Amino acid sequence: MVELLDVGLVVGGFILLFFGAVLSVYGVALLGAVLGGGGGYLFAPTIGAQFGVEGTIATLVAIPVGMIGGVLLTYMLLSFAVAAVSFGVGTYFGLVAVAPALGYSGGALAALIAIGVGIAAAVSGTLLTKTMMVVISSAMGAALVSRQLTMEALRTAQREFVVEPLILEPTDPIFLGLFVLGILSQFGLFKLGWVTSLIARLPGARQLRNRGEKDTA
Repeated sequence: MVELLDVGLVVGGFILLFFGAVLSVYGVALLGAVLGGGGGYLFAPTIGAQFGVEGTIATLVAIPVGMIGGVLLTYMLLSFAVAAVSFGVGTYFGLVAVAPALGYSGGALAALIAIGVGIAAAVSGTLLTKTMMVVISSAMGAALVSRQLTMEALRTAQREFVVEPLILEPTDPIFLGLFVLGILSQFGLFKLGWVTSLIARLPGARQLRNRGEKDTA
């Protein structure tokens, strides 16, 4: 039986895959909500224990709190939020995709590789904000839609506090196909007149641009 949460992850993945960057500030907010909610879910048992709350109640409290925190971060500290989201996603992909691809699936060296990828993503997110949003939202969307990230994997990672269930297979044809489709689709949407006109009317949606890029809307 398909869980409602799994359906939600796939639907969220489709939104990120095709519209994450077009929605600009809202795409970052969505990523912030996903990362914040995911962090709240993974750390719910640890944090909840400090307040005497356990099990489902701790999870139900931690997820929305994490999501709200992630969204607020994007609006209060937008430039920092873009770099932070880029660092978080970059570090994650560095740990679960880049490091294993280089033959390091654990240990200090894998952590250093992950941090290095995260730092590079953060710098790129500061200089090439829109481009990084396309890449990051496409990668996260592809991981969710291709079902490489599932609720069962998150539960296992939470229960055993290990990263192995979250490791992606970056060479998987479905993941790669969705990733490329997302990038091409999102860059293509930016070329459509009605999309740029829509973006111009969305509050705050034009704040995320590559450095030096003119506001053509």
